[in-house]
Amino acid sequence: MIHIDALCAFSDNYIWLLQDRSSQRCAVVDPGDAAPVHAWLAANPEWTLSDILITHHHQDHVGGVEALKRSTGATVHGPAGETIPARDHALNDGDTLQVLGLMLRVIDVPGHTRGHIAFAHEAAQQPLLFCGDTLFAAGCGRLFEGTPAQMHHSLKRLAALADDTLVYCAHEYTLSNLKFASAVEPGNPDIAQRLDEVTRLRAEDGISVPSTLGLEKRTNPFLRVAEPAVREKADERAEAHLGSLEEVFATLRAWKDKF
Repeated sequence: MIHIDALCAFSDNYIWLLQDRSSQRCAVVDPGDAAPVHAWLAANPEWTLSDILITHHHQDHVGGVEALKRSTGATVHGPAGETIPARDHALNDGDTLQVLGLMLRVIDVPGHTRGHIAFAHEAAQQPLLFCGDTLFAAGCGRLFEGTPAQMHHSLKRLAALADDTLVYCAHEYTLSNLKFASAVEPGNPDIAQRLDEVTRLRAEDGISVPSTLGLEKRTNPFLRVAEPAVREKADERAEAHLGSLEEVFATLRAWKDKF
């Protein structure tokens, strides 16, 4: 059984720490800063960092990789389509890897960056998704390198996973994302309830992730572009009838960029 904790970095990043208590080995996802990981390892000297999983090349996700590699010798796994420091294992869509006994499937999810990948563990008892900056709780990543069509397709691929999949995204953006979701679907009771819950949680400095994919499908506007209310709001925003779901997505993403 793998235990997962969040190590906080910078102002709103989460470095996910996976722990196999039977072997006292651990792995981290997207360590943009080595310091929180080194601090945890120093406080838990009986543990060994065996693996580093990278979703994309942005500095707030890879900045700590080389220091951790030097100090621990951990194996670095990252996307083949991007330049990842100290990478040992270049990953392509559909590849699988075993980390701490977890079988992970690599899913190409371009949009935020061109070579962004996600890691999915699809076991029936508890599916997991480490999605970096592609899918956020109630939102999605900005389009720095990819196109709206790419990101829309990437999100569709993630939405095809099981509804009980735990979604481990890399930033604490949930409150601002839900405020946007409320503007898109003011009549959605699931969004209203989630906004109330996350507002209280964040007021107490709580962490709002992981979420579940089922919850995202009910409250995340970027997974709801086919819903009539969302399409109507996008048409209103664009001042035109949008003919495709990709156009709806692009309109929502451009709106969120300025929200």
